Amino acid sequence: MLLHLLYLLAIIAEAMSGALTGMQRGMDRFGLCLVGTVTALGGGTVRDVLLGHYPLVWVSHPDYMFITIGAASIAAVGARWLRKGEWLFVTVDAIGLIAFTIIGCDVAATLDVSSSIVVLAGAITGVCGGMLRDVLCNQIPLVLRRELYASIALGAGALYVALQACGVAQGPASVIVLTCGFVVRMLAVRFCWQLKVFTAADSGGAG
Repeated sequence: MLLHLLYLLAIIAEAMSGALTGMQRGMDRFGLCLVGTVTALGGGTVRDVLLGHYPLVWVSHPDYMFITIGAASIAAVGARWLRKGEWLFVTVDAIGLIAFTIIGCDVAATLDVSSSIVVLAGAITGVCGGMLRDVLCNQIPLVLRRELYASIALGAGALYVALQACGVAQGPASVIVLTCGFVVRMLAVRFCWQLKVFTAADSGGAG
């Protein structure tokens, strides 16, 4: 129940975030709704296609698609106010990243795949929606250029799988991972923790 509520909160926030990014690229209302929906539901879709898990989540639950379209439309109308709450979006995005990761792990765990694939499926669910958003908006994906993000999803997925392997029930494991993942993500944003960024100079200046 907790994860489902967090999932709904996350897809709403991600849809709004995608719509705001689309506005910065000069998209029309259809484009905003498309980008918002892809941002919110893209990660789960990529995961399900890769794992052969059908029907896709938004096919079996079409209300999710209407929720994201509605959230993107609201973002388009209230963009000026929403931009002032950027920190709120960062916070909700951090919650959504971990919630998506746990849900992705749970889906993969129902299939006959190894633990490493379960962890990878969780990370894909957490980060691929944002990657698709950035590709549609013609910019380098956020996950590849800023604070720790994908690595946090991988770490959260690994912790979740490890806790369950140690006999921790799904509910307590989810709470532990949500708490730890959220704290690490917010610290990464606050202190700009990131992996080494490579520049043209690192390639020897070839050109």
